[in-house]
Order: sequence, then C-alpha cells, then structure tokens
Amino acid sequence: MRSAEAEDIGGEAAAHAVAQDGRPLGRRGLRTRRRFLDATEELLRETGLRELRVVDIARRVGTSPATFYQYFTNVEEAVLAVAEDATADIPPIVEHIEGDWAGDAGLDRARKVVKAFFDYWDRHYAILRVRNLAAEEGDKRFRAARMATLKPLTDAMCDRLQHAHDEGWIPLEIQPYAAAAALVAMLERIGAYHNQLERTEVTWRDMVETTARILHQTVAGQSA
Repeated sequence: MRSAEAEDIGGEAAAHAVAQDGRPLGRRGLRTRRRFLDATEELLRETGLRELRVVDIARRVGTSPATFYQYFTNVEEAVLAVAEDATADIPPIVEHIEGDWAGDAGLDRARKVVKAFFDYWDRHYAILRVRNLAAEEGDKRFRAARMATLKPLTDAMCDRLQHAHDEGWIPLEIQPYAAAAALVAMLERIGAYHNQLERTEVTWRDMVETTARILHQTVAGQSA
C-alpha cells in the first residue's frame, strides 16, 4: 500500500524522481513536479498531445517554462510520467481476476473486473486516450508504456485461462496467452468507448453485463 506522502507526490516511482541535472528531488521539488503532472493531465482533457505546449502547462501551474524544464525534457516526457501514474490503479483489477472463475461466483468476478476496468478508464480517460493514440501512431515510448500497463492484466488472465485449459473447461484450440491478449484488448476497447455506446443504444448495465458474460464464458468455458 502506498503511503499518504507517496499519494501526495504521485506514488512510489515519483519519490525517486530526479531533476534534469540529476539531483534527487526534495519534498518541495516533488510537489512542484506533481503540479506540472496534474496540469498536464488537465490540459489533455481539453487538447491533444500535438497541441499541448510547455508554455500552456507552465501557465496552468502559474510558473515559467524554464521551471518546467528543470523537471522534464519536453511535453512527451511529462505525458509519459502521467501515464505511468495511472498504472497504480491496475493491481486492484488484477486482484479481481485472480481466483476461481467457475459458476455464478465466477460470473460475479467477471462483473467486478469489468466494472473496475470501466472505472479505471473513466478516471484516466484523457491520458489513456493520448497514450494509445501515440502508441498506435508508432511512438515506441508510448507503446512500451501501454504494454507495461496491460501486461499484469494479460498475465493474470492467461493464468486463469491456463487453469481452465488444464481442467478441460475450454477447447484445446484456445491458446491461453492469445486468448488473454484478446480479452484484455476487448476490455480496453470497450472501456474507451462504453460511454459513447451508452448514449446510443445500450445502458451502462447492459455494457457491464454483456462484457462480463463474454469474459466469463471464455475464461470459465464448460464450468460456467
């Protein structure tokens, strides 16, 4: 569990952050860095990565671009740091995946996974949207950040699918890791767009229940 101080400055990773000249940041420096990251995330709700400028971030914080450059080389580095912060919400989702997926209890577990993932996307939509767009456009840094975030989910799902495979619940033709990657991709895609879908033909409850049942049927197979 992260300490209150770590929460305040942006997590355990931030606690080891350094300035651009290599000096470890003190508490005041960490607070300033946190303000730049918060401003970056706020502005990403209003504009895209290409339109985001250092001067805009500095103005939102109430300081100068020169101060920004004491902490980050460029805008992309700050955006990547914001994306890294969002990974702190992944472990609780992984915890929902771990455990027994058989029967009605497994279906309830699938609902918890879907709800937690939707909440995660709603909470971090601005940064996740920008991260994924940059990754899909070929930026290796953002692609690596995306893969690092999704890997714990994919690994946990693969473990459950491997168990189902070993128990004979799912066909031998379903390769556990490939299926896990497909399910996580489905979650990410629906997590990103569920709000838009809910405005047209379906409700939030419909999206959660349908996605959870697809997830459960795939993972639990004949034990469902």
